[in-house]
Amino acid sequence: MLHFPVKISFSVRAPARHETYSLHPLNARSSLHNLLRSRYEHPPPSSPPHPPVDPRKPASRNPPPMAACLHIHSTAPRTEPNVPPGSKFASFDRQPKHVNGGAKANPCDDEIWLKMREEAMSDASREPILSEYYQESILSHDSLEAALANRLSVKLGVPSIPSKTFFDVFHGVLAEDLEIMYAVRADLRVVLERDPACVSYAHCFLNFKGFLAIQSHRVAHRLWSQGRNVLAFLIQNRVSEVFAVDIHPGTRIGRGILLDHATGVVVGETAVIGNNVSILHNVTLGGTGNASGDRHPKIGDGVLIGAGTCILGNIRIGEGAKIGAGSVVLRDVPPRTTAVGNPARLVGGKENPVRLDKMPGLTMDHVSHISDWSDYVI
Repeated sequence: MLHFPVKISFSVRAPARHETYSLHPLNARSSLHNLLRSRYEHPPPSSPPHPPVDPRKPASRNPPPMAACLHIHSTAPRTEPNVPPGSKFASFDRQPKHVNGGAKANPCDDEIWLKMREEAMSDASREPILSEYYQESILSHDSLEAALANRLSVKLGVPSIPSKTFFDVFHGVLAEDLEIMYAVRADLRVVLERDPACVSYAHCFLNFKGFLAIQSHRVAHRLWSQGRNVLAFLIQNRVSEVFAVDIHPGTRIGRGILLDHATGVVVGETAVIGNNVSILHNVTLGGTGNASGDRHPKIGDGVLIGAGTCILGNIRIGEGAKIGAGSVVLRDVPPRTTAVGNPARLVGGKENPVRLDKMPGLTMDHVSHISDWSDYVI
């Protein structure tokens, strides 16, 4: 094998500098690792700091090289996010690291975002006609927040409102609200875990309208809580038209949510959906039609709601409960039980219902106990 004495030039971007180096190709791998480690841990005294990040402005679309990200990720000092004690998001594992009031400190610190970029590059290389699509949707952005804001603004934009305006609205909320971005990453993770039809984070991010509808609602709910109701209603309307999902912006929704297929999901204003809930298509969480005020269902953590289900009124579906497909639920459902039918009844009877030992919202088990209990025969 012949070796030619050529040098490789490359750029390294770290939080406080941007420098160019040359390496001999025979020792590039080890030299790159040692160089990045030494330059990152021992910066020159005269290195000027970067200007502070303004979360209100769209993020730069020039991400650092992937190789530099992989090395810096393992050696850079970590800054824990400022999450209030007792927050429901405080224990979320593998949280992204943020500083400066929510702006991304370093795109290398986000495992899901790095993985999504790798998937996008792989997909684009296998299907070259989509390379520009992947570039515009994922690869041209330097953070998940910016990519998601762009994706939602493209999908929900209207002719009378420039997409740049929508981008600024979405990015402003996503970049400033740490808990929303925890929830976004949790939603991405659970869709890949629970839905066998989902093959990658990039696949979910680009093609799963249930995921996009939930993230649109998170932004609309934040605007609603700020008193910007008109804009929140506009986003709700566009989500209903584009994704066929109608969630009132006042609805409170936890993290780790799967809207499987999503078409026809309707959720009322005072409904509450807990963490790690899975909901199939054509599900209604609605009112009874003759009540006002707090009039919609409250869904506990880990609940599974089957396709075509209607849950009506200010009732509670207990933690870890399962609602069979096509059910009409008008009364409270105890935790860890299964309700099925029209009107819904508890499997095993009201006095001694069958108790579930696993969270159906996580297992996605729609038929255990129901098939044994039912006398339906083909």
